[in-house]
Amino acid sequence: MTVRIQRYIALLSVVLFMAKMLAWYLTHSVTVLTDALEGIVNMVAGFLGLFSIILANRPRDTNHPYGHGKAEFLSSAVEGTLIMIAGVVIIYEAIQHLIVPHELEKLDIGLLIVAASGAMNFFAGKYAEAKGRKNNSMILISAGKHLQTDAYSTVAIIIGLALLLATHNKWVWLDSVVALCFAAIIMITGYKVLRRSISGIMDEMDTALLKEVIDVLQANRAPQWIDLHNLRVIQYGSLMHVDAHMTLPWYYQVADADREIHALESLIKSHFNNQVELFIHIDGCMPYQCKLCAMPECAVRQHAFQQQLVWAIDNVWADSKHGKHDKEAMPDK
Repeated sequence: MTVRIQRYIALLSVVLFMAKMLAWYLTHSVTVLTDALEGIVNMVAGFLGLFSIILANRPRDTNHPYGHGKAEFLSSAVEGTLIMIAGVVIIYEAIQHLIVPHELEKLDIGLLIVAASGAMNFFAGKYAEAKGRKNNSMILISAGKHLQTDAYSTVAIIIGLALLLATHNKWVWLDSVVALCFAAIIMITGYKVLRRSISGIMDEMDTALLKEVIDVLQANRAPQWIDLHNLRVIQYGSLMHVDAHMTLPWYYQVADADREIHALESLIKSHFNNQVELFIHIDGCMPYQCKLCAMPECAVRQHAFQQQLVWAIDNVWADSKHGKHDKEAMPDK
């Protein structure tokens, strides 16, 4: 599904680029030229994104034991860089035409072509972003946002061309002013795409995703899940990596621990509806943890149950039981 959508986006970018170049050839408008230059970025990003999705979907191998999911982040980084470069080129061309203005031609035809291209970009972008969020695809989300931003910018271009058409080219300077505004918008978009890509490459913590995982585990917490700490969650495309340390009753056998790990995995899979790669380190409980353990009718309990600490980011993320040095987490005697 993801590959097919990206393939359509890539092919659409070629068609729209040719249409925008035709509009620029007919009008000689620098504003339309900037839209066409953005079309070049769309083409490169479209085909690069298609390659990245195909690569990211390949299974892990000996050279890439964690899979190829980061290819999507690299592709988005290239896309963001290209968007910003296009913005710089647009600014240069707009200033040149502002200094040496020239009369525009066939604005009515150019206006129709640009409007049709903008509408197609908008609907394609909305669809791509929706599918990207559903499939946790950074490429489709980035492509969708890019296409929608392109469509929003096209609105400004349409307004500028309409004013030029209505005034019979008396405000020819408006062509360059609209292009400069357009350049500012796409450079901001490029920065956001690049920033998000770098965050993924550097494995920056997705606080919202981590909190969602913790909330799901807390809401469905089994009494024998005494503690969870050192939890790390990384999302690569549709694959979610989850690492954690879980404390279980010390007398559990291997089969018992394996059952709890699979229960944890099934819980995450059922909520997020995607592939999960789970790595759980099992710790046996210690006597001082009896006060925090909600296990009913425990035959080896040495202390009465006092309270169960609620799992939250500050105690589950930390690399220590209950989020603190073990005995500091205990209720007062």
